[in-house]
Amino acid sequence: MKNAKKGEVKKIDGSKLKIGIVVSQFNDNITKSMLEGALETLKENKVKKENIKIVWVPGSFEIPLACQRLAETKKFDALVAIGCVIKGETDHYYYIANTASDGIMEVVLDYNLPIGFGVITVNNLKQAKARSRGRHNKGREAAEAALIMTNT
Repeated sequence: MKNAKKGEVKKIDGSKLKIGIVVSQFNDNITKSMLEGALETLKENKVKKENIKIVWVPGSFEIPLACQRLAETKKFDALVAIGCVIKGETDHYYYIANTASDGIMEVVLDYNLPIGFGVITVNNLKQAKARSRGRHNKGREAAEAALIMTNT
């Protein structure tokens, strides 16, 4: 986790945290890699495997409802939302991207629950792959943000 000083990394003791992860099945060739990155980050910060619940949904449009349902249980310290929206030839991309982000933010504010935002919006598959693997894995970054916010 990033500390106050630029470049420093501080680990969070997540051993008592319960984390929910909502993952889109659509573009799962991308979201599975993002999920792996999120799980690695949680493991590095001592979040126990049995304290992680993964929920798969059809697409990014369905992520906010699944987050809301997890939030309603009051069993989680934070959530992570993982999805991938790739721009196509129609305006559908904009509606899905806006609806997903607005819906996730509503859950954050309505339930006072941190949600690491890992719904990437890209122009093409090449960009999606670049943001779902290695050190630029947005799933990893979303999990990190969720953990940081549990201590805020």
